[in-house]
Amino acid sequence: MIREGHRTPFLEGISRRANAMAEQALFGLGAVMVAVVAAQVFFRYALNHSLFWSEELARYILVWLTFLGATVAYRRGAHPRIDLWAAGSNPRRERLMRIGAHLVAIAFALLLVIYGGQFAYFVRLQISPALQIPKWIIMLVMPVSGLLMILHAFAAIVSEIREREA
Repeated sequence: MIREGHRTPFLEGISRRANAMAEQALFGLGAVMVAVVAAQVFFRYALNHSLFWSEELARYILVWLTFLGATVAYRRGAHPRIDLWAAGSNPRRERLMRIGAHLVAIAFALLLVIYGGQFAYFVRLQISPALQIPKWIIMLVMPVSGLLMILHAFAAIVSEIREREA
């Protein structure tokens, strides 16, 4: 893919496409959550009949929204950060600090992949009470979001290195 007269790096392209898919999933999950909660309110207050499964589904969707939203926020650079040490220093030091921050994010995301995967495996035989779906499906978001963050962090590091070379 050509952009502004130069080739887009392979890893950056994968990161961009994965982020676009995550954003689409967030949109879809958000719309489903709004519909489920609105239906629950309508059924409870207008029809005086509660949907027994709606609260559980909304809770699980919220878990997926939170973890996937964190990956999109990371890709966009929207997570809070402290620029106190890097602000006003030379550009090389700022770049090294950004790369160091991405390496720390990779370490955190790796923990999310490892322990999230172990937890999803641990609950693999449990079934959710109302929806009757395997709980590993809900917990799978932890290793998936960890892998997405690792992808975005590596793409950001490659981008930082390429900027220095340019």
